[in-house]
Amino acid sequence: MIGVIDYGMGNLGSVTNALRYLDVPCRVLDRPETTASCRALILPGVGAFGDGMANLERSGFVEPLREWMAADRPLLGICLGLQMLCASSEESPGAAGVGVIPEAVVKFEASAERKVPQIGWNRVRRAPGRDCPLFRGIPDGTYFYFVHSYYLPRADGWDAGRTAYGVEYASAVWRGRTAAVQFHPEKSQQAGLRMLRNFTDWSEERNDG
Repeated sequence: MIGVIDYGMGNLGSVTNALRYLDVPCRVLDRPETTASCRALILPGVGAFGDGMANLERSGFVEPLREWMAADRPLLGICLGLQMLCASSEESPGAAGVGVIPEAVVKFEASAERKVPQIGWNRVRRAPGRDCPLFRGIPDGTYFYFVHSYYLPRADGWDAGRTAYGVEYASAVWRGRTAAVQFHPEKSQQAGLRMLRNFTDWSEERNDG
């Protein structure tokens, strides 16, 4: 069972619909204790960093998420779900993130050539020397769908995919059994469905020995 965390700010319908299309058993979780029945978690997110962290705290998910990742259990963050794994964000000064990635999220600078937020399709290049299981069977440079104003410039030891939008930034991260992407696989057509299938298959590998 894949658990999709509901803290009041996630794109739950799109994510669960994509999983059900793939015939992947899933359930929406609104209480931390319900994670016990899941083999993997998805942390989706749309909205502001500070509001997202406040809602996670209010729902009681922050420490259970830290414990889940410390135990090296499979987790996929999506969009804001990636950013909240970081230490902080310029979007919400003073708000602490989950902090497993010890980096700060920053805002794109708008220009005549680039609007902020970035909305639409963009390429994801694999980080050199990093064979992230999320990208199995997905060609390097594949386009995925993005909607965001803030980004993670770098993530030493975590970088799995890079995207350019005026600057190059970490659009996919991965370490151990934790992975996260800045784009929306659930809105990225066949490539995104393949990525969600890769995550579900990957989440079973260790459990099945």
